[in-house]
Amino acid sequence: GRMSANTSMVTEFLLLGFSHLADLQGLLFSVFLTIYLLTVAGNFLIVVLVSTDAALQSPMYFFLRTLSALEIGYTSVTVPLLLHHLLTGRRHISRSGCALQMFFFLFFGATECCLLAAMAYDRYAAICEPLRYPLLLSHRVCLQLAGSAWACRVLVGLGHTSFIFSLPFCGPNAIPQFFCEIQPVLQLVCGDTSLNELQIILARALLIFCPFGLILGSYGRILVTIFRIPSVAGRRKAFSTCSSHLIVVSLCYGTAIFIYIRPKASYDPATDPLVSLFYAVVTPILNPIIYSLRNTEVKAALKRTIQKTVPMEI
Repeated sequence: GRMSANTSMVTEFLLLGFSHLADLQGLLFSVFLTIYLLTVAGNFLIVVLVSTDAALQSPMYFFLRTLSALEIGYTSVTVPLLLHHLLTGRRHISRSGCALQMFFFLFFGATECCLLAAMAYDRYAAICEPLRYPLLLSHRVCLQLAGSAWACRVLVGLGHTSFIFSLPFCGPNAIPQFFCEIQPVLQLVCGDTSLNELQIILARALLIFCPFGLILGSYGRILVTIFRIPSVAGRRKAFSTCSSHLIVVSLCYGTAIFIYIRPKASYDPATDPLVSLFYAVVTPILNPIIYSLRNTEVKAALKRTIQKTVPMEI
C-alpha cells in the first residue's frame, strides 16, 4: 500500500540541532570538544584513582567508579557525532544509526538513575546501619546491584527503541535536535501517536520514580538518623558524605523528569535542545567536579597519585 511505500522512504534522518547558528559552528566545535575531552579525562581519572588507591575501596567508591565509567559512555553517545556534524556540515544519520544512538543514550541514562539509587542505599546503610554495613554492602552485593542496574536498563533501551522504530515514518525526516532523542523522533511518526506516547510516558514514569522513590526513602531515614546525632560536628560529617550525591541526584532526576514525563506536544524545538545540551553534555562533566571538590578522600588520593607519578624535584 501507499503507507508502506512511503514508510520505507525514510532511511535516514537529519539532525538539525545548532544548524541555525551558521556563523558559530567553529566556536561551538571548540567549546564542545573542550567539554568532551575534560569530561572523559575527569571521569577517567576517577576510574583510575578508585581502581588503584587503597583508601578508596569502600562500596561508595565502587559505585562512584561505575558512575564515572557510565558518564564516559553517556557523553560519547552524542558529543562525537555532534562534533562531526559541526565540522563537516553533514547532518545525516541513518535510520539504524539513529536507533542505535537512542538505545545507548537511554541505556546509559537509565542505568545512571538506577546506580544513583544504589548509591543512596549505600549512604543509608553506612549512616543508619553502621554495624551491619559490611554485611549489607559486601562486594558481592555491590556487584549484584550494579549488574542488575546494567541488565535491567538494556531491556529498557531495547524496549523503547524497538517500539518507536517499529512505528511508521512517512515523510519528514528532520529532527530539531543534535541527537536522536525520543520526543523529537516521535514527532516524525505519522498518524495518531497519542496512545504510543501514553505508553512511553507511563513506562518512563515507572522507570524514573521507582529508583527516585528508593532515594527519597533512603534520605528520609538518613535525615532522621542524622538529627539524632548529638554533636554538631558529627551531624555535619554524616551529612557531608551525602551532599555530593544529593547534588548529582538533583541534576539527574530534575532534567529526566522535565524532559521525559510530558507529552510531545509540549516539545519546543527552540528551547529543548538547550535543556538536552545541559543533561547530555554538561552534567557528565559536573560529576567528577562535584565528587572531587567535595570529597576529602578523593582529593587526598589525587594528591598521592600526583606525588607518585611526578617525583619531587630536589
